[in-house]
Amino acid sequence: MTGGRTLRAHILVAALAAGTIALGGAAYAQSQGRRQPPPPPSPDDGTKISQPIANFSGLDKITGRIIAFDVAINETVQFGALQVTPRVCYSRPQTIAPLTTTFVEVDEITLDNKIRRIFTGWMFADSPGLHAVEHPVYDIWLTACKATSNDVPATAVKQ
Repeated sequence: MTGGRTLRAHILVAALAAGTIALGGAAYAQSQGRRQPPPPPSPDDGTKISQPIANFSGLDKITGRIIAFDVAINETVQFGALQVTPRVCYSRPQTIAPLTTTFVEVDEITLDNKIRRIFTGWMFADSPGLHAVEHPVYDIWLTACKATSNDVPATAVKQ
């Protein structure tokens, strides 16, 4: 058992020494005026691009049909008994990892013609199940943010 501990101790010392050398090399490079590569951008570092169109997909669970539809920001589109209103839609440049988000409000029109808010919040295109609208009859999720759309009239797009 002591042989195993000794081996682990030697491995730990070697790993610590390698880390110290790596950190020392970075510090030396900085002291010599060499620049270290910048860290990868974070989601909130100003690289988000505000888009005027949010693209959603909707599933009608009764018929099994999936329909893609575009909605201009601050406009409302009805999908079945649901009204979808995106407030903002952000994407990122193609040169960095995608992160497409929208802040959306979804209302349900009940059988007695009343409007009831069933969802308010952020949706993420890369995690459709995380913040998708789940309804007994309909599911809605964000698929993209776009600059233009053939489905939305140009007068509805506010730049």
